[in-house]
Amino acid sequence: MHEALTIGQLSERSGVAPSALRYYERLGLIRAERTGGNQRRYARSELRRVAFIRISQQVGIALEEIRAALDSLPASRSPTAADWARLSATWRERLDEKIQLMIKLRDDLDGCIGCGCLSLQRCTLYNPEDSLSGEGPGPRRMPVS
Repeated sequence: MHEALTIGQLSERSGVAPSALRYYERLGLIRAERTGGNQRRYARSELRRVAFIRISQQVGIALEEIRAALDSLPASRSPTAADWARLSATWRERLDEKIQLMIKLRDDLDGCIGCGCLSLQRCTLYNPEDSLSGEGPGPRRMPVS
């Protein structure tokens, strides 16, 4: 394998613990070749995959969805910029929805945190007598996908 990285090198370069890299490999998120001594060797292109995994996790995307997205990339070669652009386009709408939800959460909670919920008549999250419980579990005023 040309310019292969050891698990330690991949860990150092990516900032991800070796145990997490082994877990990602077990889930099929990243791939390693094995040496004659059964040591892992990663192509440098795996750095981009690890970065994608970490960033996707930080915005709340589940590992199963990340794996499905990575499975859409070519296995026979390193992904190109066009490959990554195609993958990101499939998530654009969903990420835009998450951004809008986060902005709403920030803006609505700002006043609530500041007032300490002393004015329930103006609170946008107020739920008198738990009237929203009939709509099912979880938040109702600010739905989470």
